Amino acid sequence: MTQVDLDRAYRHEAMLYAGDDGFVTGVSSFIREGVDAGEPVLVVVQSHKIDLLRDALGADADAVRFADMAEVGRNPARIIPAWREFVAEHAPGDRRIRGVGEPLYAQRDADERTECHVHEALLNLALADAPLSLLCPYDTAALPTHDIETAINNHPYLHEHGHAAGNERYGAVMEWFGGEFPEPKVPTERVDFDLQRLHLVRTLVDDRAAAFGFDAGQRRECVLAVSEIATNSLLHGGGRGSFRCWFADNRLVCEITDRGHIREPLVGRVRPAPGQVGGHGMWLANQLADLVQVRSNDTRTVVRVHFSLR
Repeated sequence: MTQVDLDRAYRHEAMLYAGDDGFVTGVSSFIREGVDAGEPVLVVVQSHKIDLLRDALGADADAVRFADMAEVGRNPARIIPAWREFVAEHAPGDRRIRGVGEPLYAQRDADERTECHVHEALLNLALADAPLSLLCPYDTAALPTHDIETAINNHPYLHEHGHAAGNERYGAVMEWFGGEFPEPKVPTERVDFDLQRLHLVRTLVDDRAAAFGFDAGQRRECVLAVSEIATNSLLHGGGRGSFRCWFADNRLVCEITDRGHIREPLVGRVRPAPGQVGGHGMWLANQLADLVQVRSNDTRTVVRVHFSLR
């Protein structure tokens, strides 16, 4: 491991720990360092870990902003906008700020864990120029080895023994964006659509959401989110697309495929500017759905939108 220039604007650090004691020891030290330096600090972790940190920090906790990751990052695509807002609010000029974010925890399912890794990779792009020191803890006692190894590969720095050092295993290439999803393991329903048949997609989503037990409000959210993605297919994906849906565990999963190619990996993770024309569909879907997954290459784009029964 090599020593690095810690004055670089964005410092994205992975911290490996084991159990709650390891979490509190490592994270509280990182937070206190920021408080002592007068840096604004935002901590986004699970609610019970917020309680542990408050107890450990004592009076220093009053100088820290806390947020529950289960709310902020229920859909991992919403986390980057939260960090960008924190940077915009608290880091005018070159003022350094500090954060802790733990998007990946044992209670996440396989699709969510995958998208948490996608999120971590994208942070290096989305916050590249931010004067932010961001610590991302990973519990080696609770997470599979694959998740730990992927987390290390996604972070330019590793935080060990209270210090950050360069991570020689870090790789900035994001092959996942052009990859493929695994096929569903359950039967699916399919509709090919164009402008004249878009209503069939909306009707099918509403029917299946009702059958799954969603109330009227959540059914409208499902229809609106899927309709926005399908409309993108009409505008940018060759004027037509294919829709599939299926039930998986406690979720309704809707998939839209078209012949378009999305070249911006941060799609749906940047808040549209006031008065902006276009660019709202994927953003809106991320605000409404519990999980949105995007894979795009030279031949096609596939978007999977997940809705959980609340």
